[in-house]
Amino acid sequence: MDLKQRLQNHLTEIVRDRDPFLSTAGHFFVRQYIHAELSQWGKVDIHEFQIRGQTFQNLILNLPGLQQSSQRKSPQILIGAHYDTVPGTPGADDNATGVSVLLELAKSLATQPAKHPIQLVAFDLEEYGFTGKDGIAVGSGASAYADLLRQQQQPLRLMISLEMLGYSDATPGSQRYPSPLERFYPNRGDFIALIGNLSIVPDLIHLSRNIRQVGVPSEWLPVPNRGRIVPQTRLSDHAPFWDRGYRAMMVTDTAMLRNPHYHKPSDRIETLNLDFLTGVCQGLIQGIYQLR
Repeated sequence: MDLKQRLQNHLTEIVRDRDPFLSTAGHFFVRQYIHAELSQWGKVDIHEFQIRGQTFQNLILNLPGLQQSSQRKSPQILIGAHYDTVPGTPGADDNATGVSVLLELAKSLATQPAKHPIQLVAFDLEEYGFTGKDGIAVGSGASAYADLLRQQQQPLRLMISLEMLGYSDATPGSQRYPSPLERFYPNRGDFIALIGNLSIVPDLIHLSRNIRQVGVPSEWLPVPNRGRIVPQTRLSDHAPFWDRGYRAMMVTDTAMLRNPHYHKPSDRIETLNLDFLTGVCQGLIQGIYQLR
């Protein structure tokens, strides 16, 4: 079975109402599906956290990397995607596409290890996170997990958030931007965007180049000050990692700046470009293997 078909199969299972408070059956089903898929490649750890008096779960798969030497291991790369939705949407692009790519990264990186150890995390409650008065992202599975890593003084080589990867529109004018970015980037929504803090510009360039090599247009944007200047750049699970001092990026089709089905009942598989999604997945796999 080829990669495109495997991604479509994942989407078929994941795309359904799965709001963690109002669609609990769908939410439970998808969590169990992700757990079963990741379990093919190793032991899945469960990180529990509490929000609104309820317990929720991040699912974690650790994959070993190639040793730099017998004395020292390479620092981990954490790759995450959220599996919850807002009420009333089946969440095909947001974020079944990200989860599907996460599952295929698990398959590839378990079969052939990368240089760095890889930690794959399916995050819950991304849609319920918010920024507190101190400007720190809280209230989500990613913020709870970033807090845990910081408390443990766990270093990361890089955190990559997979956030909506499957909507493409080559129509002129289909891509919008927060001002003044429209002066510098294409007006066709047919590219994947990589957005990261300033310390990871070489990684942004590297991964963007690898995605282009498989035939998918890619643009990259470095943002200072944890993305506060352009708040739209904070809208995913990388923001809690920025806020806690980690090197992190978001890979995205730019969500509401392109996709008219964002957070709507119409966010369904038939609105996606599966060739685009497959190319993004291929480019990420290729690029992650080559990260130094």
